[in-house]
Amino acid sequence: MYNDRTADAAPGAFQSVDRAVSALEHLARHPDSGVSSVAVAIGVHKSTASRLLMALAARELVEPGSARGHYRLGTGILRLAAAAGGRLDVSSQGAAICEELAQERGETVNLAIRQGEAAVNVLQAEGGGTVTVDSWVGRPTPLHATSSGKVLLAHAPAAVRDRVLSQLVRYTDATLTDPTALSAQLERVRADGWASTVGELEVGLNAVAAPVRRLDGTVVAALSISAPAYRLPPDAVAEAGRAAMAAANRVSERLGYLD
Repeated sequence: MYNDRTADAAPGAFQSVDRAVSALEHLARHPDSGVSSVAVAIGVHKSTASRLLMALAARELVEPGSARGHYRLGTGILRLAAAAGGRLDVSSQGAAICEELAQERGETVNLAIRQGEAAVNVLQAEGGGTVTVDSWVGRPTPLHATSSGKVLLAHAPAAVRDRVLSQLVRYTDATLTDPTALSAQLERVRADGWASTVGELEVGLNAVAAPVRRLDGTVVAALSISAPAYRLPPDAVAEAGRAAMAAANRVSERLGYLD
């Protein structure tokens, strides 16, 4: 039953839960951290952090680390993750973020996965522009001539990259068909965290994309922003790439990945 005493306690309860979640996130990013490190990360006194970690340890959400006073995530986390795992697919976890990004930028946003040697869009959000990109949901697109494809190809097994690089088809005059040049571009994609295409699949269509990762860091999808060239000119590509990367990182976090 909700009453005045419950209302009075609510702020303190919220703060306790927030601190507990913050502590777990810190241990996810920095395994085997000491109590002092956790205390600084969540902004509390060392004694408060120690009591919090002991409470989490009692529920097996954390466990003792390699040294006295150190902790790491415990097996209880796995039980919670298993209960949610079936719902953590890319489309459902990325839908709201893609829709938000599409509305913010007024452009088309897609999520794509790799199927063999092609990229397949599994979700598309429209930004409401007067000129929009045709729906590519469910249709295979080439890995070497699309921004999503380049992201997926950059993180694909070496055997897949070798096969794709050996049979580069030209779609427009801008399509990269030189294996050496494309290999160098894929290295930049891995280093920069995003890819781009400027009229490489269709003349007048530009796009950027960034990787979406699951819990273990494996790239499972690419999030892209695409638009007519006059709305996404070459000098605006880098900024759009960073926006795609920020959104892709949010989807990755929902899939359990913490950088």
